Amino acid sequence: MARAEINSGICGFITQVEARADPDNPRCVYLTIESECKAVQRLAAQLTQVDPFKEFSYRGAPQVLQSALQCLSHAACPVPSGIIKAVEVAANLALPADVTIKLSKD
Repeated sequence: MARAEINSGICGFITQVEARADPDNPRCVYLTIESECKAVQRLAAQLTQVDPFKEFSYRGAPQVLQSALQCLSHAACPVPSGIIKAVEVAANLALPADVTIKLSKD
């Protein structure tokens, strides 16, 4: 199982993601997504499982990004990327490592 905690920034919402690979089906990762953000809650309702091999490439448009287009209104929301990273780790397609975006304005 892989876990991701995504701090979305100025909105103040934290999203918790658990991604669990199906031991009998390498093309299935089950998702549990929790957030106080109503838009992310709508996204979570659509994303209960994904095919990890379709998520880690732009070929064929990942299901996470397709669902994000329907549910989220802010294109810069980091939640979809965090979900995909957790899926990759759960499916052993990537090693777990923190991802950081630091923003500043002069």
